[in-house]
Amino acid sequence: MKTKYLSYTYLILMHLVIALVVFLMPFLSKIYALIIPIVGLLFVLKTKNRNNEVLLVAAYMVGVEVFLRMTGGNLNNEYIKLSVIFFIFIGMLYSSFSTNALVYGLFILLLVPGVLVTSISDDFSTDIKKVLVFNLSGALCLGICAIYTFNRKISFPELQNIVLAMGLPILTTTAYLFLYNPSVQSVVTGTQSNFETSGGFGPNQVSTVLGLGMFVFFTQLILFSKSKKLLILNGILLLVISYRAIVTFSRGGVITGVVMIALLLLVLYCYSSAKVKGKLALVFIITIVMGLGIWTYSSVQTSGLIGKRYANQDAAGRIKKDKLGGREVIIDIELKVFFDNPILGIGAGAGKEYRKKVFGVEVASHNEITRMLSEHGLFGISGLLILFIMPFVVYYTNKGNLYFLSFYVFWFLTINHAAMRTAAPAFVYALTLINVIKFKSGNNANENTIDINKV
Repeated sequence: MKTKYLSYTYLILMHLVIALVVFLMPFLSKIYALIIPIVGLLFVLKTKNRNNEVLLVAAYMVGVEVFLRMTGGNLNNEYIKLSVIFFIFIGMLYSSFSTNALVYGLFILLLVPGVLVTSISDDFSTDIKKVLVFNLSGALCLGICAIYTFNRKISFPELQNIVLAMGLPILTTTAYLFLYNPSVQSVVTGTQSNFETSGGFGPNQVSTVLGLGMFVFFTQLILFSKSKKLLILNGILLLVISYRAIVTFSRGGVITGVVMIALLLLVLYCYSSAKVKGKLALVFIITIVMGLGIWTYSSVQTSGLIGKRYANQDAAGRIKKDKLGGREVIIDIELKVFFDNPILGIGAGAGKEYRKKVFGVEVASHNEITRMLSEHGLFGISGLLILFIMPFVVYYTNKGNLYFLSFYVFWFLTINHAAMRTAAPAFVYALTLINVIKFKSGNNANENTIDINKV
């Protein structure tokens, strides 16, 4: 019997329909959130994780997280992170992991002193367990995913399917944004981050996931468009995702997506032959033209306010005093806290409470680096050094991961403007550790397809 595959275009259509159905019947978002891990578990059990199917499931959950949150489908804030951890553990049971990956076990252990400091503190007026879970779930998700992916051999087509698994639910998010807010002009009145154009959810997180979507469908456009129809389809998808990312008025995700794309083009150019470099020059020009086109359209739709936003101006054209939306104040406070408590820090998750008590500023950190410093002290520095250095150690021994720099910069930039509120930076970081090899013999699955006989 001939194996059946869900085609790329069918998968796209299916995810656009999901957006429409959830928009019309919002309660289905919770059903969707429950179905995903159930189907994912059946998929992994059926395949016995022969081709790292847990990464496909985890990637899909990473991509769908913001959509579930904005539609009320998320069971709790840590649902996706905990689900990703669950599937990665299943992957370890089936496929084990490299003993060298235990360096990320050390990273997890370095978080323990901060937990102990918080646990023995009597200054908390909030639920300590809740605070710890909120602040450590991202780091724990990163560490566990990294242990699994460390030097794991995966072919490039398999890696692209993982990337696409993240991208498909981002299409659902984009379609939902058009349904929720079809007219950008009617809701844009200033240069602040816009909740209406972000589906009623946090613009920073929406921008982050859409920026990731920009990269996903750019790779589909330049590397996997084997026909004119696919070229047009992927080009349209890239443009609409970019447009909705820009009009969130949250700059972090858009800038991150652009940098990811620029780094991919740079890597392709550096490792290509002279003949291919000529074609890449054309791709670069077309990319610039597309970027200018979507920026111009966005500017028209926002009556020029988007330009003022990126110039750090208010609606009247006056330069704002703060360049990072107030984040620099929190960064300054966290650095001061670190210098006052350099050894153990003030305890995991204690930053928000400490800022409220000492400085009168009650706001969560947006910067994972300064948060690690202030809450974990020297142990936080040690953990950050592991995170910064190890991907380059792995990449130095095997330079086959075409997306390495793009993945790394996504993690780095995202944790600097959106901390680890979502599972995306943790999971994408783990993808920097993959050992990309040539196409595996005996694996005849087509690119950008999912084998439905395995489910």
